[in-house]
Amino acid sequence: MGQSGCSATETLQQYSNPRSPPMDTSRESISKVAKRAIRLRCPACGKSSLIERPFHIRHHCPECRSLFKREEGFFVGAILANVITTEFIILVVCLFSLLVVGASYEKVLIGLFIVAVTFPLLFFHHSWSLWLAFDYLIESLPKYDETKRRR
Repeated sequence: MGQSGCSATETLQQYSNPRSPPMDTSRESISKVAKRAIRLRCPACGKSSLIERPFHIRHHCPECRSLFKREEGFFVGAILANVITTEFIILVVCLFSLLVVGASYEKVLIGLFIVAVTFPLLFFHHSWSLWLAFDYLIESLPKYDETKRRR
């Protein structure tokens, strides 16, 4: 309780932007949403898979109707997650190969090339899943509207 007898949530809502809706304190925990992302499940309900078929993400969740593919350019965040993770993995493999294993530069370059080509393909679905989970934690996912059906 604060000095005025209000709880912390009430105090935050009191001083927040009056045009914004009150804070949703019933949000799922970050760890729960992260587990759903790792398992490639819907970040909102966790019941259905994000994957329609290899390299194709569903348009929306068939269970809770959360929209996975929104406006044009939304996928750039998933690409960013994939690129940053790939660069990090390449750096770790390079340092490990050179400093711990002591491999020659030629062998390291061949290994890095293989990692640079295969890892982004293997991580494609997880990058989408992590991006959707991040977006869900920040602003929730809009619901799919049947009346505005995509063409």
